[in-house]
Amino acid sequence: MVYDVIIAGAGPVGLFLACELRLAKVSVLVLEKSEDPHSPLKQLPFGMRGLWGPSIEAFYRRGLLERMAPPPRAEGAPGQPRPGSIGSGAPLRGPAGHFAGIQFDYRNIDSSRWTYRLPGPADTQFGSEMEQLERVLSAHALSLGVEIQRGHGVEGFEHSSDDVTVRAGGQRFHARFLVGCDGARSTVRKQAGFEFVGTEPEFTGYSIQVDIADPSILPLGRHYTPTGMYTQWQPGFIGMADFDGGAFHRTEPMTREHVQAVLRRVSCTDVTLDALHVASTWTDRAHQATTYRKGRVLLAGDSAHIHSPLGGQGLNLGFGDALNLGWKLAATIRGEAPDGLLDSYTTERHPIGARVLDWSRAQVSLMRPSQHSRALEAIVRDLIETRDGATYFAERVWGATLRYDLGEDHPLVGRSCPDFELEDGTRLGTLLRDGTGLLLDFGHEASLQALDGLWGDRVRYVAHDAKDRLGLRALLVRPDGFVAWASDTIPRPEEVTRAASRWFGTRDH
Repeated sequence: MVYDVIIAGAGPVGLFLACELRLAKVSVLVLEKSEDPHSPLKQLPFGMRGLWGPSIEAFYRRGLLERMAPPPRAEGAPGQPRPGSIGSGAPLRGPAGHFAGIQFDYRNIDSSRWTYRLPGPADTQFGSEMEQLERVLSAHALSLGVEIQRGHGVEGFEHSSDDVTVRAGGQRFHARFLVGCDGARSTVRKQAGFEFVGTEPEFTGYSIQVDIADPSILPLGRHYTPTGMYTQWQPGFIGMADFDGGAFHRTEPMTREHVQAVLRRVSCTDVTLDALHVASTWTDRAHQATTYRKGRVLLAGDSAHIHSPLGGQGLNLGFGDALNLGWKLAATIRGEAPDGLLDSYTTERHPIGARVLDWSRAQVSLMRPSQHSRALEAIVRDLIETRDGATYFAERVWGATLRYDLGEDHPLVGRSCPDFELEDGTRLGTLLRDGTGLLLDFGHEASLQALDGLWGDRVRYVAHDAKDRLGLRALLVRPDGFVAWASDTIPRPEEVTRAASRWFGTRDH
């Protein structure tokens, strides 16, 4: 059998990409090295990941949000953070996120500055554990007809201008395209010869679960010391950064004695560990592929970019890759893509990835155990307590103002589409469930009505006014929910035709 797409890696990004591709009815095989998806590092507290604006919107628009959200928990109970509103009139108080451990508060965020946001079901952010995300996405992928083979890690492949042959688990699989979603040490990226450039690590990060002989020695919370940084979320669950240039990451097995020595050095205490239950390391190495496509081989998620997990940006960045790539790759396979559509994946996503890598590097600068960093940290603490400061950090962490440069003047073009509530009560997010584009005609323009069906089933024409149209008359929305064209005045059909042809080709396709 020849698949349309083979995806290396059944992590959240690979699974979400598989779901996106199946919405467009292309055949997908996911190959995963691990036979067992379960791991204590995917469970709370180490497996907790914050999900922000663009990811939440994507899950909502695909009907997955309720399954992603954590179950209710008792007030004050440890584990996942409660969901919080990020839209206008957010009622919550307390920590809404952080930058290098410096928290910003809900009460200081002025979301009224985000002109093109509307309140709705996706107007939230929350934490979810990796195991839950993978479980939900795996079940959804299977329900859509995705084939998943575990215990079949990609060992190598050959690719030509026509197809790709993948070796995995002692077998050969054939496909038209291969996408590497196989993590920071991606086999796909390395064997395809992608250039991977960036900065080397300054520290080795540790995530550990231990028994402490005298728990009172290490207080809960995040602490900067003259030699590093450590955080104790719950008793015995600790993250720490040892500024050793990343020397210990994956170099030798971790022992209780080694972890104890590092924790003593970083915490500046004589803490004693009775037992070591879970331990893993990571670094702040920040690298990015110079392109996300080489012929019929593409990259997404950590395969395309790596950085420290500070601030919970990595997984959201990967989901954004999958959302952007899925519909473009499917259109290419189906012969419906206009020229350059698949290459626009790199053009749009690479700058977003570069920005997140710099955001990670900036946090490391504040974490260094030096007087210079402590002085800079004090300034950032002052700024983040202001309304302007908290709003800025929320925008960056949550992706509230993310915008692709699509070469159009209208300020909404390139942004995630507001969740308009139409006159009949339908919300825009639910209209994107099937992964097609939308031409929204709030003014019931006869000139736009004439365009209905011009792009076949790739664009759905919707003529309804909205309860709050934000001053718009009409707009064109891509399958990923981003606005391709918008007009505040009576639209001219040739403008719509030009914009739609750029993203959806012509009927002849």
